[in-house]
Amino acid sequence: MTVRLAKILLTLVLAAFTFVVAYDNLVDYGSNFAFVRHVLSMDTTFPGNALMGRAITSPALWHVGYGLIIAAEGATCVLLSLGAFALWRARRGSGARFDAAKRWVVAGCTLGFLVWFFGFMVVGGEWFAMWQSKVWNGQEGAFRFYMALLGVLIFVNQRDGELEEHRR
Repeated sequence: MTVRLAKILLTLVLAAFTFVVAYDNLVDYGSNFAFVRHVLSMDTTFPGNALMGRAITSPALWHVGYGLIIAAEGATCVLLSLGAFALWRARRGSGARFDAAKRWVVAGCTLGFLVWFFGFMVVGGEWFAMWQSKVWNGQEGAFRFYMALLGVLIFVNQRDGELEEHRR
């Protein structure tokens, strides 16, 4: 039961994290919008770099990109919350039932990984050369996020056996 409770708790913590991230992006829209604007416009990358043709300079597209990020963060929160709830409901059930309840956690961790690895490392970091910016580089933070998601995904996805009941 301890391992099952740990899996539930770690999923809840990730859900709380993603809730705070999405909430903060809505409440303090301007702060992280500036980040998205600078990354997409590539205005703080190395001057004259050969990748500048990728830059997006349309404010409407900056808002669309930021909206997609916030929506994906919120969806990650919802999936992880559903996962924690499903695990909680299955905690006293068979190993097969508990394993089946993990699908929401797997979906949430996968979506979160896509947001912070694909979105921030592949798209932001490499496509828009975010790594070249000394000011608007979110790769280090994104690394911490997607590694936490990956760690929980691996732990939660470990097969659960039957609960042992000791009665005397």
